[in-house]
Amino acid sequence: MGVFNNQRFASNNQVYETPDELFVPLNDEFNFTLDVCADKETAKCENYFDEKMNGLQQEWSGVCWMNPPFKDVKSWIKKAYEESLKGTTVVCLVCAKTNTNWFHAYCLKGEIRFVKGRPKFKGMMHGLPFPLLIVVFRNVND
Repeated sequence: MGVFNNQRFASNNQVYETPDELFVPLNDEFNFTLDVCADKETAKCENYFDEKMNGLQQEWSGVCWMNPPFKDVKSWIKKAYEESLKGTTVVCLVCAKTNTNWFHAYCLKGEIRFVKGRPKFKGMMHGLPFPLLIVVFRNVND
């Protein structure tokens, strides 16, 4: 999911499926059990929360994958961090806005992995014009 505010990438669509080249190695490492921001077409796990279910209002469990709508990253990253405090592992794909309050308040409490290159999300003609990162909030009970 994501919104792109560059002319070539401008879109009102918030639903883009994570590229396999990003997801598959992470899934091999973490074995995800729940996709917390998905829809039927983009879900990366058999179990997922769609927009109607509103993952922000749900309890998360297991090992979660999160590719949130870019227009509301702050709410999602805060939720991911809070769920990790309850024992859930959450792996998040977000824009690398290292100058934001949410990045400093939450992301720096997790493990940060910068994404190399410009991944092309499924359904997009071009790669993203801005950097991405993976934030891992590990299950504190591990």
